[in-house]
Amino acid sequence: MRRKFSIIIVVGVLSICVCKAQNPTLSVNWNETVMVSKSTPTLQVVGNPMLRRKAAMHDNSFNALRNLNADYVRYVPWFPYPKLAVAELKQPDGKKTYWDFSLIDPMTIDFLEATNGHSIIMNFSTIPQWMFKTDKPVNYPDDANEVSWGYGGGTQLRDSTLKELTDYYVRLISWYTKGGFIDELGKYHQSGYHYNIPYWEILNEPDLEHNMSPQTYTKIYDAMVGAIRTVLPQAKFVGLALAYEKPEWFEYFLNPSNHKPGIPIDMISYHCYANANTNQKFDAYEYTVFDKAENFVNTVSYIENIRKRLSPHTQTDINELGTFVSDEMRKQSIAPAYWNLSASVYAYFFIELTRAGIEVIGESQLVGFPTQFPDVSMVNYENNKPNARFWVLKLIKDNIKAGSTLVKSTVDENNGGDIVAQGFTDQSSQKVLILNKRNKAISIKLPIEFKGAKVNTIDETSGDAAAIESELSGETVEMKPFAVKLIVLSK
Repeated sequence: MRRKFSIIIVVGVLSICVCKAQNPTLSVNWNETVMVSKSTPTLQVVGNPMLRRKAAMHDNSFNALRNLNADYVRYVPWFPYPKLAVAELKQPDGKKTYWDFSLIDPMTIDFLEATNGHSIIMNFSTIPQWMFKTDKPVNYPDDANEVSWGYGGGTQLRDSTLKELTDYYVRLISWYTKGGFIDELGKYHQSGYHYNIPYWEILNEPDLEHNMSPQTYTKIYDAMVGAIRTVLPQAKFVGLALAYEKPEWFEYFLNPSNHKPGIPIDMISYHCYANANTNQKFDAYEYTVFDKAENFVNTVSYIENIRKRLSPHTQTDINELGTFVSDEMRKQSIAPAYWNLSASVYAYFFIELTRAGIEVIGESQLVGFPTQFPDVSMVNYENNKPNARFWVLKLIKDNIKAGSTLVKSTVDENNGGDIVAQGFTDQSSQKVLILNKRNKAISIKLPIEFKGAKVNTIDETSGDAAAIESELSGETVEMKPFAVKLIVLSK
């Protein structure tokens, strides 16, 4: 009898534990303010052949961008496609200049029109390679759609005064904002464009693409800002755009004493891609990418301490946030579940970086495709529809604004960190953003006042479509693998 009784107790205890593990409980104290959000969710648009007119992904991609209505969208024509990114591919020879916007304009104008009325961050990051000291000229393909990984880079500019570099950017910017420019030989080139560019970012990943030191980059930043202000006197400037979060870069660049007098440090930027390890199978991705995302958030806190100490008025734009699959996975069709995993990672980044006080939280990137980082695309390159990564961004952007109040939100300890949630309030409603970090369904017990609330869900069921709307009818809600939900309660 004793033996039987003991077994019954053990089984009962195990049953209780299993039940609790499967049903974590969400608690939200709407009256306990944590902070007020300063964060704006957005994305970057990287120029590539699929954004050219008549390309398969062009129409749906720009329609999605237009319908998103986002602020602080970053636009980066990129070095692997020189003819789509560099307006003067050949050096002036004393008799002729070689300015040519014919292939650059269509995509750039489509971007400017799709984001009309919103703040944008422009970054023509690729420096013409003839401006660098090289053993021989750097060639580029005749076909604008042909990738050229060898074009970018360059480590030492041939003009140490930097005037050649700054003149190039002044003319390029004048093309889009002043109706045209006078070239090196005194000839006027008319564009007729008078677009507003409120932010200009100086280069992209100089620590990686150009192997620069922070001292060299800061010198270039100061020279370019000083020159660009002559044509964009009201513009603000974004510096760094780092691939790696090296403390010495932030310590040097954010120190005002290392800049010329009067040069502003309006905003800094840097990047994070939570990538899978080489040859890793998808079943293990959830742990790798979220661990890397968590480590990055810890790094952000460290960088924020440097910024607050040296340049507290400088804002931060983390403008490339994404996930990568392994090289092996890129060679095959990427599993649909991956897009939900990546979307969930962005929701995680948004919650944690909002808590860290980051002003701009940018997802990377609008369009990718096989051979061109397909794993960061926000548009499905197989059917040209916006995918889960886009729809999570839109869900957050449409519902959680800078100025919203973050309130104390917890998921009990039985959760094991698999579910992340954050409550927000504004003048009209109370909202909770919830994400599932795991490749399994998890049910969450909700507060009783949530009954009847509106729920927006992006998961394996929604696929390449907008969030599914429903109404809570019970005390629990199921989070399918890598699901993201927004629960909305009217005040």
